[in-house]
Amino acid sequence: MFGRKPYDHRLLLQDKLNLIDLAFEAYDAKTFADLGGVWRVEGGYSFYAASKHGATGHLVDTHPTERVRKIAARWPQVALVEGSFGDPAVAQVVSGADVLFLFDVLLHQVRPDWDEILRMYAGARIILIYNQQWTGPETVRLTDLSESDYFLNTPHRRDEPPYDSLFDKLDEPHPDHGGRTWREVHHVWQWGITDRSLLSALWDLGYRLEHFKDCGRFGTLPRFENHAMLVRK
Repeated sequence: MFGRKPYDHRLLLQDKLNLIDLAFEAYDAKTFADLGGVWRVEGGYSFYAASKHGATGHLVDTHPTERVRKIAARWPQVALVEGSFGDPAVAQVVSGADVLFLFDVLLHQVRPDWDEILRMYAGARIILIYNQQWTGPETVRLTDLSESDYFLNTPHRRDEPPYDSLFDKLDEPHPDHGGRTWREVHHVWQWGITDRSLLSALWDLGYRLEHFKDCGRFGTLPRFENHAMLVRK
């Protein structure tokens, strides 16, 4: 259980907490939007920002857990938004936040793609990014690779749901996402994004890199590294 704090520190990465601390302590941020912040961390980064820094904000996810719902009910500083942050209506709800949290989500974004997500949320003064970055020469759509190369470069087995038979059904409708094919759902790894592509897209939106850390190789994958960034206007 979370004990006296509204988050379990054991679920959270220190490099992400350092980004949050930097945004709120060095750049006088007050509000945030945490996009896709439930999976595996139970909204921990939102509740950390609220409890440590007195911040208010929105926690956005398509699948909030019961634990997150219960904690959010006790922490009115964090407004829970159930929905896809690729939905323009959701983007409108959370517009105006000082800081955007994009932790482990950009590589999953399709329709809208990761760069379109950045444009949708470019009203934020500061963006915190922790993403598995591609070390190859160019950004690639992973589902355009061969099946063998796809599984060489993603941390999943061929027999692991939802990856089992993925390449046999890439262009078939997904049963839980009306109008989307399996190729177009965020539940599977979608992109290998290079730092050059990411920072170029952010530069075009008026952001400049203020902090960068190479947090090391992602698991055993040969072409992915965890990179932490703070950019601001």
